[in-house]
Amino acid sequence: MSEQNVDIVRRWFQEVWNEGRLQTIHELMAEDAVGIGQAGPEAVIRGPQQFQPFVEKLREAFPDIHVTIEDAFGSGDKVAARWSATMTHRGGQLGVPPSGKRVRITGISIVRIANGQIVEGFDNWDQFTMLRGIGAIGDPSVALTARAS
Repeated sequence: MSEQNVDIVRRWFQEVWNEGRLQTIHELMAEDAVGIGQAGPEAVIRGPQQFQPFVEKLREAFPDIHVTIEDAFGSGDKVAARWSATMTHRGGQLGVPPSGKRVRITGISIVRIANGQIVEGFDNWDQFTMLRGIGAIGDPSVALTARAS
């Protein structure tokens, strides 16, 4: 079962994120699924009805997003995936005018699958690097390396 679940997660990233197939969200995500961390550390997304607008918003801001699964493994009903994504900021859906800047982020997703569908997802991804890369926030290394007077 674990290998089948890993295949479901690989398919999810390929079709939803790389290809923009919104119907895959409704096929692979249970109606009562819960996602935590996708839209922020404590944000909760419930079911395909809330997840689809999240995907649309990010894909409109970054239409060329490409996610690469670096590692994925399963145990029982859970799958862990370490991934990276490259993308170019072309849309203003994040409240920041399009910068045209290309960014690379990394993340880890832990997914629980039941009856061939995602029922829980926990994401930890580098939103800070994305926001800094598109110019939404300043570079903290300036503050971290500045000497106190």
